[in-house]
Amino acid sequence: MHYAYIGLGNLGANCAACLLRAGFEVTVYDLNPALAERLVAAGAVLAPSAEAAAAGADHVITCLPSPAVSERVLRAILPGMKPGAHWLEMSTLGRDDVLRLGAVSAAAGVQMMELPVTGGVHLAAQGKITMLAGGPVEVFDLHRPAMAAMGDRIFHMGDLGAASIIKVITNMLAFIHLKATSEALMLAKRGGLDLAQAHAAIAASSGNSFVHETEGALILNGSYDVAFNIDLALKDLGFALGFGREFGVPLDLASMTEQTYVAAKAAYGGAAQSPMIAKLLEDLLGTDLRADGFPARLE
Repeated sequence: MHYAYIGLGNLGANCAACLLRAGFEVTVYDLNPALAERLVAAGAVLAPSAEAAAAGADHVITCLPSPAVSERVLRAILPGMKPGAHWLEMSTLGRDDVLRLGAVSAAAGVQMMELPVTGGVHLAAQGKITMLAGGPVEVFDLHRPAMAAMGDRIFHMGDLGAASIIKVITNMLAFIHLKATSEALMLAKRGGLDLAQAHAAIAASSGNSFVHETEGALILNGSYDVAFNIDLALKDLGFALGFGREFGVPLDLASMTEQTYVAAKAAYGGAAQSPMIAKLLEDLLGTDLRADGFPARLE
């Protein structure tokens, strides 16, 4: 199977590398050619354009920063895609965007499968990220070997649109957990506890979360560098609150967390790292959350 992989940001480059390691033929493209260098060194072919990448491959995977970019790339590549080619969209899109772009793709004779992922860039690098698929089951079955190369937990959530709902739910929970762990660590620090011991004790308790173990460590290091920025968090929280209105579900914690991210964007800018919501609390109280022995990046 020959895949074109378009979009080589933090997530996309790692997933494309996993495909190469598993023996798939991969052609890559990104507006920034430098992002493809390590993939080319590992055996990928660098295409001169998204259109050329798509035209030369059996199927196309995209991992892009926004619905607008996804639509622009899709409309550019559709005319040249091979008959029977599929489009696997790994970007985080709203359900309405998924359904609309799925219709655009189908009108050109290309079946779409949405494939958002969750777990963090460090797990993508290990080929252990969680994959959330939505679309026809026969498309899911065909591409399962590629998904297994990129992730170790794979869920077919249902028809197109289903995966976008669960992805937004998982991200909403992660942002809420990040706000909670920030407050918990600050409470420990102001209470005079050793933060390394407090982090370990929480991790061994009923109050633990994946976010506490991972992003909590980056807060304690002071890098905050999870390779996911505040603008992306606000985008996903907006999707979650939209679903809350549509489905009639009050989302009090998500609403409060969104306001925290709005404040963080005002303070540090939308390109700042998502865990910097903890820095809001540090700045407010004049108290840092540093501890020795924690990594600057997740491995």
